[in-house]
Amino acid sequence: MSLGNRIAAELRGDRTIWMIIAVLSLFSLLAVYSATGSLAWSARGGNTTIYLITHLVRLGFGLFIVYLCHLLHYRQYQRAAPFLMLLTVPLLAFTLFFGQSLNDANRWLSIGGVSFQPSEFAKIALIIYIARELTRKQDYITSLKDAFMPIIIPVLIVCGLIAPANLSTSLVLFVTCIMLMFMGRVSMQYIFLLGLLGIVLFAGLIAIGKLYPEAGLIRVDTWISRVQEYLHSEDGGYQVQQAKIAIAKGGVIGEGPGNSIIRNFLPYSYADFIYAIICEEYGLLGGTAVLALYVLLFFRSVSLATKSPKAFGTFLAIGLSLMLTVQALANIAVNVNLVPATGLTLPLISMGGTSMLFTSIALGMILSVSKFVEGLE
Repeated sequence: MSLGNRIAAELRGDRTIWMIIAVLSLFSLLAVYSATGSLAWSARGGNTTIYLITHLVRLGFGLFIVYLCHLLHYRQYQRAAPFLMLLTVPLLAFTLFFGQSLNDANRWLSIGGVSFQPSEFAKIALIIYIARELTRKQDYITSLKDAFMPIIIPVLIVCGLIAPANLSTSLVLFVTCIMLMFMGRVSMQYIFLLGLLGIVLFAGLIAIGKLYPEAGLIRVDTWISRVQEYLHSEDGGYQVQQAKIAIAKGGVIGEGPGNSIIRNFLPYSYADFIYAIICEEYGLLGGTAVLALYVLLFFRSVSLATKSPKAFGTFLAIGLSLMLTVQALANIAVNVNLVPATGLTLPLISMGGTSMLFTSIALGMILSVSKFVEGLE
């Protein structure tokens, strides 16, 4: 058997999704290596190779996780859903009160010297749980009892625990859950109820943050300053201004790989604003290609979900692809100054271990569904 055939035999599932993962990984390597130049000079004396190797190891491990997760039958995730939720809520609560502070926010938890963001784990856990509940009750979500405790309450609890330290992640997850409920044919009155309760919860968090600012648990001042900067600043603030300059410099075909200048002036150019660096180096063509890959990922997931005979596979694939696509669109929207600045990364492209790990898990689960569908054809 040739090498190509052996690889094809091992990598089951939708070939287009595998292609998307491969191309996004290539963009990630090139963009992170270029964008970490200024970081290398300030922290490593100009040695960018160490960041390339670190990112290459993380990316390689992420691809291995994709492979492992795609080997498991997706019904295994359905069985694990209740246990994941039982772990998620106390983990988020502990992180909120006792987590490590980064950028004035308790987002990180350290276990055995390894730090990670529990909010990334919580996103996947909640999507799996909602997919399971929609599968169990899809034919009879006609009463408040069927929608409130099994679906609405878990969404509010998880998003409410994430929001104080990471509002943008909470909003992405909340929007994803609402869209997933809509696709799961939940009555519109209960979807509107979730939206209303979400607004009440957000208002409550603002009130608590204003009443007890000394606690430092809720970043109300940061939320307000970012919105005010977006509304009242013509250029959107320093970071967004530099991002727009980078995009403008790129033009149609870009400055070429590694030729970014704005990376030296743009904070977090290797994470939150890596899309601007991609546009500067690869132009409108490169930026459009990245955007198209995320949109294609969603449509391929929807396509394979429509072929799945099991409702859970449909909801799982759509929910996870929605989450990744909405996060990517939000990140891109920040880079082009359509929404206030957030701390969201560009899935599978931005530098970051936790984001890379859980994005890989989500992609592996989607491929697990596609592998099962492929086996039916």
